[in-house]
Amino acid sequence: MLAYILRRLWQMLPTMAGVVLLVFILFNWIGGDPAYLLAGKMSDAADIENIRRQLGTDQPMHVQLWIFVKQILTVDFGNAWSTGEPVARIIASRLGPSLTVLIPLTVLDTTIGIALALAVAFVRGSLTDRAVMLACTVGMSVSILVYIIAFQYGLAYKLGLFPVQGWGSAPGENLLRYAALPVLIGLAVSIAPTLRLYRSFVLDEVQQDYVRTARAKGLPERRIMWVHVLRNAAIPIITHVMANLPALLIGAFLLERFFGIPGIGREVILAVERSDFPVIKAITVYVAAATMVFNLLADLLYQAVDPRVRLA
Repeated sequence: MLAYILRRLWQMLPTMAGVVLLVFILFNWIGGDPAYLLAGKMSDAADIENIRRQLGTDQPMHVQLWIFVKQILTVDFGNAWSTGEPVARIIASRLGPSLTVLIPLTVLDTTIGIALALAVAFVRGSLTDRAVMLACTVGMSVSILVYIIAFQYGLAYKLGLFPVQGWGSAPGENLLRYAALPVLIGLAVSIAPTLRLYRSFVLDEVQQDYVRTARAKGLPERRIMWVHVLRNAAIPIITHVMANLPALLIGAFLLERFFGIPGIGREVILAVERSDFPVIKAITVYVAAATMVFNLLADLLYQAVDPRVRLA
């Protein structure tokens, strides 16, 4: 397994190099001259040239590319243009709040989705199955903004069950008090597509020969579903979860924005609004690296879930 991990890490290098090169081209050639953004409308040529010298954008392109590579290797992207705070410190401080929402949401969504998918597949074709699928279709048709406004107004403002927004300094308080409603909203939004997808994974396995063989041997239907079918359906489920984790980290920006959560998604939106290129470049590179790492973890989990899987 160690040899496989090292080989996969080695194979990530060309992909990461392509990402770095693409990000560099987009921000340095297509994104325009950052000196004009920082200098403001009332600047003169001397101010612009001084800013270029400080940023290193007056250097040849290959030198600028090497500076960018060194920033990635040293995990030092300089300071944010809008606040002057080190980019590494910004990302480190924003990661905790995002994970406080992301981890419970992912665990609950996956667990409930698997349980409901197996239960619905157990009564496949029945009125209950059709009713659940109809409810999922209706739930997927509603915008996340509707969920946020309805839940925030009804549960937080009217009933006072949760804070309307805010974030504290204690991790336990943030998890149980401030992150509870955003997690609930995220679960309400994600459970419908998750259930439909996992149900399709389960039904694909139900049609296989090994299921018919198990039934012919007289095994109880519940054991067939929860042991044999679930083990084989776990492979695409793991793929789905691991592929979505980096996207969830950024995609929760609406929840973070509406509830005042100082997370990565909210920071991305603020950086885009302020044209804060160092923050955007750093987050882009980190998300790309996280995507490749999660893909590797998914491959390792395949073998942990199903020993028949061989890492080649």
